Amino acid sequence: MESSQRIAHRFAHCRSQGRPALVAYLTAGDPSPDLTPELALALERGGADILELGVPFSDPIADGPVIQRASDRALRAGTNVARVLEIAARIREHSQMPILLFSYMNPLLRYGFDRLGEEAARIGIDGILLTDLSVEEAAGPVAQFRRHGLDTVFLAAPTSTERRLKLVGDYSSGFVYVVSRTGVTGEQNSVAASVGPLVEKLRGLTSLPIAVGFGVSKAEHVRAIGEYADGAIVGSALMRVVEEHGAAPDLPARLEAFARQLTAPAQGAAQ
Repeated sequence: MESSQRIAHRFAHCRSQGRPALVAYLTAGDPSPDLTPELALALERGGADILELGVPFSDPIADGPVIQRASDRALRAGTNVARVLEIAARIREHSQMPILLFSYMNPLLRYGFDRLGEEAARIGIDGILLTDLSVEEAAGPVAQFRRHGLDTVFLAAPTSTERRLKLVGDYSSGFVYVVSRTGVTGEQNSVAASVGPLVEKLRGLTSLPIAVGFGVSKAEHVRAIGEYADGAIVGSALMRVVEEHGAAPDLPARLEAFARQLTAPAQGAAQ
């Protein structure tokens, strides 16, 4: 089955405007499953182009403390894979923003890849990112998800060998996620200088759009990344807003304002 091409079209649209795409991450179910769709739509109003919808997991080894705590709160709120799919369906009722499930292997394996692929495609989810799936072992899962028309996104890190970078390019569709530094997710004061050369190396191995994440938290980061990559991925900075204001009635408005702050310089430069 052919993919929806929503992800590819959104990157192409951003490129035509001369700006990087903002890929926004939300942990589904934090502070509550019922509120997540509203938060996603608020991010879109603020300028987010693509949504990474995080499936909460009890051992999120690639994530820093902010997203770890968000996963814990989401799990305690009763969020599981089935509930995440319901959340995605509610978002899709009101938005054509591309949606990517961001997950660790265990929850999706337990749910079943084929079952997940069929239901995700029916709902209108566009892709899957499995953070802890080794790209050397990705052929089977990729085939299962592609059969349902889902894009598959893999991570390229500063420590990746050229062979692994080529596999990342081969098995990815939609875009390639470049990890800006070693370690876990979390806000940083600056984007690592080594990420630019890594993006350039990937350009020689894949024609897919390239988005940079891990540590991206400020408007100047998004603007700087836009000089050499196609998108900037922001997660922990957004989830910190959720953590600090989760009980506030104006949480959606705060997230929308933060997203607008992240995208305003790039939007202005594109005009």
